[in-house]
Amino acid sequence: MESSRSPRTGRRHSLLRTAAVTLSLATAAALAGCASADTTTPSSSGQSAFKPVAQKEGSQITVWADSTRLPSVQAYQKSHPDVKMKIVTYDGGADGSTYLQSKVQLFDRTGSGWPDVVFGTPTDVTWASEATKPGARPFAAPLDEKLVPQSTLDGFAKGSLTPCQFNGHTYCMRNDIAQVLLWYNKSLMDKWGYKVPATWQEYEALGKQVAKDHPGYLVGSVGDTNSHESYFWSGQCPAFSLVKPDTLRTDLQDPKCTRMAKLLDNLISAKAIATQGFFSQGFAKNSGSKVLMAYGPSWYGQYLFKAGFKTPAKQIAAAPPLTWQGESTTATGNVGGGVWMVSSHSANLKASTDVVTWLTTSDENQATAPTYPAYAQAAKAWLANPANRDYFANDVSEPFEQAANEVWTGWSNTRFSDSTAWSSVVLPALTSGKSLTETLPAWQQEIAGEAKTQGYKVVDQ
Repeated sequence: MESSRSPRTGRRHSLLRTAAVTLSLATAAALAGCASADTTTPSSSGQSAFKPVAQKEGSQITVWADSTRLPSVQAYQKSHPDVKMKIVTYDGGADGSTYLQSKVQLFDRTGSGWPDVVFGTPTDVTWASEATKPGARPFAAPLDEKLVPQSTLDGFAKGSLTPCQFNGHTYCMRNDIAQVLLWYNKSLMDKWGYKVPATWQEYEALGKQVAKDHPGYLVGSVGDTNSHESYFWSGQCPAFSLVKPDTLRTDLQDPKCTRMAKLLDNLISAKAIATQGFFSQGFAKNSGSKVLMAYGPSWYGQYLFKAGFKTPAKQIAAAPPLTWQGESTTATGNVGGGVWMVSSHSANLKASTDVVTWLTTSDENQATAPTYPAYAQAAKAWLANPANRDYFANDVSEPFEQAANEVWTGWSNTRFSDSTAWSSVVLPALTSGKSLTETLPAWQQEIAGEAKTQGYKVVDQ
């Protein structure tokens, strides 16, 4: 998860880890041989020139995992005692962390030390799919190059492997996703006679009505470091759209950005949406019981309402992502989700890919995973687990599965975190009383500046 973004944790970042620190949710954390001189450079035809290093069947593999995924790796080792493994725990779920990248750069310089398997964020894949220096091979192996069957890759939720794909190849397998949907307190909605909104227009109208009828109750928050992924990503705002591998389009004056900003400004003005984050200091104690609705990721149910707000069982329900009235396309965002990568330096690719495949696709592992699996069949096993459903007031299976296949792929995985500009520019502006609409130009300028420092060409059309 991821983060995620995540989890583009991810996209992408260690949002569940943030939740864990703020709300003391330990289980919500991170919500990540010897090489030859051959390089791995995609050819102009899109075919990879990947050549494995000399393979040594049965050799030990080293697996790097974060603390949240450590039990899964240990479970694999227990069920596969013949596989020689060295398990290393590291902070692989923090979006924006350069620890893994720095280590790989060091290993590339010294010519040894690479782990065979690593957990990380989708942001890590952006650099791991490319060489860190001339003459080096990209750290991540292209899994679609006779390592993982295409039928397995095709089994992931629609679009969930997009953050893993560069230059026509797939460099990671998604551990989990954090698809955004509508959470609501069914007990209060029924008591007050409110209808669950299906469109953004209905959401806005209901939010205003709630502010009038029940002052102090909320239908959302824009104050967290990931709030933009719930709203602007779901709104198909081209804030982070790679039109080419080296060209980023960020256009916050696009109508799909400005209409979302206006809608949120209206609800903020009505005091129906908070500018204080759900995970900010004191929110759970002071306002947690007054959250009527929340537009956010699939992990909100267990880790925000249950563990954070202490909302009693059988009150919270989930509904599918909202649509814009008059538009046929439904799209949603993603707040977290992590990935597994196999090293191109591994001398035991067979064992390494087997570990990653088991971790991401097996019912045995994923049915008890902390967050929603990206692999569709494993997600069904996860949903069948009573621990993942009994708390809720409705059957969350349908909205979860629908949202999992509606994550908009136009919000791209980049070499920098999408949360930095939001946190450094937008959140302070909201705290000072400025509107989202008037802050859009500054947000865009900050994104563009970050992109340029990472070597991207930036366009706004």
